[in-house]
Amino acid sequence: MKWIATLFGLFIVLIIVLADAGRLGFLGFLNQIPFGDKAGHFILYGILTLFIDLALLGSFPRQDRNLVVVRCGLVLALLIGLEEFSQQIFAKRSFDLIDLAFSYLGVIFFSWLTLKIKKGRS
Repeated sequence: MKWIATLFGLFIVLIIVLADAGRLGFLGFLNQIPFGDKAGHFILYGILTLFIDLALLGSFPRQDRNLVVVRCGLVLALLIGLEEFSQQIFAKRSFDLIDLAFSYLGVIFFSWLTLKIKKGRS
């Protein structure tokens, strides 16, 4: 699970770099779909959260699951917030509080989902 989380994290970093450079290419079509960008924030950051949570829970099986998931969510929220605020620096990007909210909703929902999945397996 660590490799999947790492690769997916790198995939998101690649998307961010391409967006900052204004070179999203075929992924730019998401901006043409109503709320496509918002759904992208929710799903991509949510799936990243799920993968990282599962990797961390596998790495620290004796730690309190809730505490591991909350800590992961808080760190991700900080990094996501920094990335969204950094968009003000790039000419091709713009800060959007709604994007940030959908990113955070993805982290929250998929954190909850992780706990439900792990509870079912315990």
